[in-house]
Amino acid sequence: MSSKTRVRQWTALAAATVFSVSGAIGVAQAQSKTYQERVDIARKWVENEFQPSTLSVEEQMEEMKWFIKASKPYRGMDIKVVSETISTHKYESNVMAKAFSEITGINITHDLIAEGDVIQNLQTEMQSGRSIYDAYVNDSDLIGTHFRYGDVVPLSDYMEGEGKDVTLPTLDVDDFIGRDFVTAPNGKMYQLPDQQFANLYWFRYDWFQKPELRKRFKERYGYDLGVPVNWSAYQDIAEFFTKYVKEVDGKKVYGHMDYGKKSPSLGWRFTDAWLSMAGAGDKGLPNGKPVDEWGIRVEDCHPVGSLMSRGGAVNSPASVYALEKYIDWLKAYAPPEASGMTFSEAGPVPAEGHVAQQIFWYTGFTAPMADPSKPVVNDDGTPKWRMAPSPHGPYWEEGMKLGYQDVGSWTLLKHTDAKRRKAAWLYAQFTTAKSTSLKKAHEGLTFIRDSNINDESFTERAPKLGGLVEFYRSPARVRWTPTGTNVPDYPKLASLWWQAVADAVTGAKTPKAALTSLGEEQDRVMARIERAGIQDTCAPRMNDERDPQYWLDQPGAPKPALSNEKPQGKTVPYDQLVKSWQEEG
Repeated sequence: MSSKTRVRQWTALAAATVFSVSGAIGVAQAQSKTYQERVDIARKWVENEFQPSTLSVEEQMEEMKWFIKASKPYRGMDIKVVSETISTHKYESNVMAKAFSEITGINITHDLIAEGDVIQNLQTEMQSGRSIYDAYVNDSDLIGTHFRYGDVVPLSDYMEGEGKDVTLPTLDVDDFIGRDFVTAPNGKMYQLPDQQFANLYWFRYDWFQKPELRKRFKERYGYDLGVPVNWSAYQDIAEFFTKYVKEVDGKKVYGHMDYGKKSPSLGWRFTDAWLSMAGAGDKGLPNGKPVDEWGIRVEDCHPVGSLMSRGGAVNSPASVYALEKYIDWLKAYAPPEASGMTFSEAGPVPAEGHVAQQIFWYTGFTAPMADPSKPVVNDDGTPKWRMAPSPHGPYWEEGMKLGYQDVGSWTLLKHTDAKRRKAAWLYAQFTTAKSTSLKKAHEGLTFIRDSNINDESFTERAPKLGGLVEFYRSPARVRWTPTGTNVPDYPKLASLWWQAVADAVTGAKTPKAALTSLGEEQDRVMARIERAGIQDTCAPRMNDERDPQYWLDQPGAPKPALSNEKPQGKTVPYDQLVKSWQEEG
């Protein structure tokens, strides 16, 4: 063995020894703080960081004292959790994890990774039974997966049983606005909402108010320029700004924004309720019954198919129409670079100031959109833009969902070590507790609690948030919902969508052929699940194929083609819309 090799080994051994000793010291320090010292630390965090709150400081301190006492058996433990990278989770990772660690003595590492990687890690854990993380914040879109496979701990059971001693007495589950989205058909709650945002219509309110543009629009289209109620009006507005207005204040403008790069995020563009916005599914909230926004038909909680030949709607006339409109608008009215962008690349584009409207805009982008340095914000900090309900397609009917909500939710797995699971559950509640969640809502603008939405601090801030507060306070919000329980295996099925859509975008297949291929693949996966017998409950029971006309002749989805897919455009004044919310609420 060479002397250099020995030196490297000795150096590594010394470093490991130092790390081990310092780690031991850290654990000892974490465990040695007195109860009063921890209370004093908590008070500093409460008074200096976690303001405003819906609770008084003393009420916040009561929750903090509970966390200090409940965490005692887990002090010195190193716990790892993970979520996707958005503003809310950055605040949790950078601030809340540190606060929790200092207050409780449980060392939290909160990793931030891409959403696709979150799902991949979660899927790997579920398949292998080996822990990668102690808890996940993953979308409630996986609720159909979680309750069928039995790998996830039902929180309603956990809070009353194994985890009762580490469940915050003031958690107040009824205050969570997304509770229905994380509850399975068996009535059990499987996840705890941590952040929530909707896909809404976004537009340049200042441009829509310009008298000369309003006059030109009405002369050309015969109705007022305003918030589009239907897709016909959205298309007219997109055409108007792109082809006829062309420039505003000397800058080239476009009437539409989207993205079209062949990547997993292209699939989210569609599974995040694009077909339901067109009207492809059935009536029902939070999801269509028996056919949902993925085009999957469910009978007695069992998926039976997504092709029209099995009673599904993924390749129905309404779905084909939806895909055709997406492609047509992307090519005709969006900036040329949009077709080569992903979800994350396209998200910030409207803030650059050259887009008139976007039919499919996530309120998760509100914080950067409201940045005073952006060209879409006035000097006084008020926005030049507004958000409103997305318009619906011609197949849509009253009683259907109108759009999508992303509900990132804390999820615990059964194979995780019980002690580590309890420590992670404490952190999950810390990030969602009444003591801390209002401040987090102000940081990330992703509401989870009704009490936070209605807090006076958001009444004061509302004028600078372009309709976000008004939307979440309105009764309309219940029509924006996540993927429901019809989807039996979200990771497997979601991966099929972006590839099928990309075939249509590139012209490799017609929209009809691409969606038929998607339906065939979805049905093939569900049939394999059925044959394998790997799901504990409500597993697929595939219908036999028959002439699609049989299903088209039945009420509801799949729906036969309309003779006119572009009815008269209809708009509503934004201020009138907000007033109607307030009156209805």
